Amino acid sequence: MSSKQKVVLWGRNGCSFCANVKAVLEAHNHPYEWIDVEGKDVLRDVLEVKYGSRLIPVVEIGGEGKYEALLHTELDRLESYLINK
Repeated sequence: MSSKQKVVLWGRNGCSFCANVKAVLEAHNHPYEWIDVEGKDVLRDVLEVKYGSRLIPVVEIGGEGKYEALLHTELDRLESYLINK
């Protein structure tokens, strides 16, 4: 993955799927920004507007205002994405 690629993880503490995503990112030594949506309906509203879903986790990968999102149903692609970019 290019060093210019930024990863943003939307989730909440206590979410096992979110913890799994963190583990994959940390195993690849890839830094990420954590956005905690716990009790913050406005942040879930943002996810719904952007991606049509309020479900977490959501992983955004990109930079310079252009991001590709891996939604909760696509997280099996994360590790291969990290390896191949």
